[in-house]
Amino acid sequence: MALIELNKVSKTYRIDGLELTAFSAESLQINTGEFVCIAGPSGSGKTTLLNLIGAIDLPTAGSVSVSGRVTNGISPAESAQMRLDHIGFIFQSYNLIPVLTAYENVEYVLLLKGASAEERKSRVMAALDSVGLREMMKKLPKEMSGGQQQRVAVARAIVASPPIVIADEPTANLDSATGRELVNLLHRLNQNRGTTFVFSSHDPMVIERADRILTLRDGRIVDDRICPEGCTI
Repeated sequence: MALIELNKVSKTYRIDGLELTAFSAESLQINTGEFVCIAGPSGSGKTTLLNLIGAIDLPTAGSVSVSGRVTNGISPAESAQMRLDHIGFIFQSYNLIPVLTAYENVEYVLLLKGASAEERKSRVMAALDSVGLREMMKKLPKEMSGGQQQRVAVARAIVASPPIVIADEPTANLDSATGRELVNLLHRLNQNRGTTFVFSSHDPMVIERADRILTLRDGRIVDDRICPEGCTI
């Protein structure tokens, strides 16, 4: 069974009385352990697809299943719990809490899950070690570079060992060298942990690290390729 499955899905919005289809797909399956890039120009539906997978948006028609749970018709509280239990998120703007240290930002997810103090410490330190930021654990976001903040965001996304991590343009606010380092880090985590990564990008440097590329145009998947040696568009 696929970890992520979309069947006859569409997402539409009404704007000034007009109906706009932001995304539509007959079917899509993503399996455990894949490292998938969603590519395409701005407005092609990349963020909408990620939001459907992450239960941030629910489909207008069709069904979305994540970790065996169908998201159709679930309540906001249920979708929030599903995200907490099954999905880590990495945002292009980092979305760190400015008054919390790197350690506290990563720990916050485990506090929401009700983990014990001992478990929180063990998991947070392991997550910070995995992104090379143990020495920055007492720093506030404003005391870190953009690349360091994004690595804290990665640690926060993986600290609870979710089966899926979603990243929306994770390198958009980083310079090319830092962006390459980040993507290499995500790929190592995918290989070492078996975590399924689904991320969006229009950056060829990012896309070439993917093992599978979904190319979107006008809200539809126009190409779906497996490329173990790296993808190009």
